[in-house]
Amino acid sequence: MFDRLFRYGVFDQAAPLYALGIVALLLLLSRVPLSYNFYNLLTRWKTTALTALAFTLVTGLLVVMLAFVEGMEILTLGSGRPANVIILAEGSTDESFSNLAFSDVGDLENQPGILRDGDRPRLSRETYLIVNQPLKEIAEADLPQSWKTLWGYLPAAKRAKRRFLQIRGIDDPQISAQVHGLQLFDDGRWFSPAGVSEGADAGGDASPKIEVVVGEGIAKQMARDQGLDERTKPRLDVGDTFELNDRTWLITGVMKSEGLTFDSELWAKRSLVGPMFGKETYSALVAETADAAAALRLKNYLNNDYKKSAVNGVLETDYYQGLNETNKQFLVAIQFLTVVMAIGGIFGVMNTMYASINQRTRDIGVLRLLGFNRVQVLTSFLLESIMIALVGGALGCFLGQFSDGWTANSVVSSGQGGGKFVVLRLVVTAETIAVGMVIALAMGFLGGLLPSLQAIRLRILNALR
Repeated sequence: MFDRLFRYGVFDQAAPLYALGIVALLLLLSRVPLSYNFYNLLTRWKTTALTALAFTLVTGLLVVMLAFVEGMEILTLGSGRPANVIILAEGSTDESFSNLAFSDVGDLENQPGILRDGDRPRLSRETYLIVNQPLKEIAEADLPQSWKTLWGYLPAAKRAKRRFLQIRGIDDPQISAQVHGLQLFDDGRWFSPAGVSEGADAGGDASPKIEVVVGEGIAKQMARDQGLDERTKPRLDVGDTFELNDRTWLITGVMKSEGLTFDSELWAKRSLVGPMFGKETYSALVAETADAAAALRLKNYLNNDYKKSAVNGVLETDYYQGLNETNKQFLVAIQFLTVVMAIGGIFGVMNTMYASINQRTRDIGVLRLLGFNRVQVLTSFLLESIMIALVGGALGCFLGQFSDGWTANSVVSSGQGGGKFVVLRLVVTAETIAVGMVIALAMGFLGGLLPSLQAIRLRILNALR
């Protein structure tokens, strides 16, 4: 995380070492016993607690925001495979706007460099769709207890009325799964060649249903949409159904897709879902090659030497790196919010330390009479403000780390239109905690600096009056 934050101008890689070095230097320079500082903080415990609480709120919020960014970083960068090439229509940078004619596909799959299993090329033919799914209203009496909060159930006006679903229509699920490196949980299966169920389901309904495999993340979201209790039914599973476009869809498998953009997708038979939602062309072909070098050769060949149709070859890793543009925007927002919150925390510490100095002018005079020089008095007061920051920052990091594993809905985009709706997992790392602590210590240092400088400007006789 440090290198990314440093690259975007939010944080310096060596900042934790600088912070530890400054604290160690202050401890070496100060000769005033730390017990004196502890006593003064405890004497004014209400003011100290309120100031520490400000640090707790700032640091805790910062940790949660950085956990969101880290989760999105893992999501976008983990989805691309180095040996894969995404083939889009010429001029398209996102599969949402790409249209490849069927006549072009047959020749593309025969290009050198694409791996083959016998006569079958490892080429995933895909149609990417975003569809609107209206959600049924759930009566409050039918809501699960897990939806209840201290203020009662979530008001009906605030419950989602619709959801945008991402459907990936594919021809051969086994080939597509191999190309993307995906597997199903043990109790699942890929949809049949026809893409439609045969026979009665678990509930005895024998009507034809569209077969679909779903990402683990969207399976959890859809379970919540149906009002299922998260404690007993955390996600939709094999055999469950849902309604979409006046058809019943049967889940045949759940993908092990956590940490990937596919976690938010539904996969179904392209020949069914394409015409159903008005897109009868391919959005993209994803070709698997031997390694990253072979993928680069194939990409360059398609963009420079392939003449039969106009296409845009993109390395899959570059494609998902481009979707990380949204993440950069979040980092800029975090940088701005961090500065604003830090200024508030600094003024809070200043207010506390100025009040402390005004009440302890005689103490300062006594310290000087006892032989403590100006630098030692300065470091003593700085250490006091850093103690407040340390306690508040540590508590904020402790509370913030509970966000690890939370899920959140977001959009990843290249910033040029398009993009994907994703369910991502917040990730709190040791580096995230370190960032929070360093920010807290920096606020404590800067907030205590001016009051400490005022303390050392006091003359001994004036302080003792």
